[in-house]
Amino acid sequence: MRREDIHLRDPFILQDGDTYYMYGSTDPNIWGGECYSFAAYRTNDLCEFEGPFIVFSRPKGFWANEHYWAPEVHRYKDAYYLFAAFRSEAQGRRCQILRADNPLGPFTVFCDPFTMLGWECLDATLWVEEGVPYAVFCHEWVQTKDGTMELVRLHDDLSGACGQPVTLFRASSAPWVGAVSYDGKFDGYITDGPFLHRLESGKLLMIWSSCTKDGAYAVGMAVSDSGKVAGPWRHMENPLFAKDGGHACLFRKDGKLHIAMHAPNVWPNERLAVYRVEEADDCLRLGEQV
Repeated sequence: MRREDIHLRDPFILQDGDTYYMYGSTDPNIWGGECYSFAAYRTNDLCEFEGPFIVFSRPKGFWANEHYWAPEVHRYKDAYYLFAAFRSEAQGRRCQILRADNPLGPFTVFCDPFTMLGWECLDATLWVEEGVPYAVFCHEWVQTKDGTMELVRLHDDLSGACGQPVTLFRASSAPWVGAVSYDGKFDGYITDGPFLHRLESGKLLMIWSSCTKDGAYAVGMAVSDSGKVAGPWRHMENPLFAKDGGHACLFRKDGKLHIAMHAPNVWPNERLAVYRVEEADDCLRLGEQV
């Protein structure tokens, strides 16, 4: 399959040796109805892909049957871990970690969701600092009105959270973010898709998504000058990308830093978009599309 033939939201690229694995929100019913699976694709050049490969299938008795969103896979110690959001009527939307022995799974349930019951959460990512694993995730704007970015420490085996989450920042604290309305039901500020990257300066960068004051889905940047995931976090004045694309991640190809996102942000037209990026002045500068 060619890149333009693959419909998915929230792409995540894992490099494992010479191979790149792409995960995303791929179930045909992610906005409503029964969800059953996550699929992945494999490539060496980011143009031609093999797949789809079903990497997770809903097991009998699994707690969630809706909104299988935003999987990302990290190699941690001797296994691969899939972080994703799931929803059920009884428990709401929660983040959970699955485990496998290789990037194509099958990923299996080995622990309960790590976000709090009663919170509407999504888009968790892994960050390991001084050997300690953490999750950064979004407390969703549809519940809080002003979406937050949350941090929680994980057990060393990623089997759950240690203690309570702490708020890193609110969506409205970024100068480029504007309020949005959805279907006449919600009005607030979005936090989506955090991803962390250590800059050459030693500072810590977070890319994340929201909507601009013009209403475009976008990728913004925040910097922890302390170099610690706990912050404090300082927002860049302008987004990195503001052309109706987002939920991005960073990866390296041929030693060069790249960003992957979905664009446009309109179902079912979302496709993988990849750009070169380079570090400049403790943030990123967007290069050419590849």
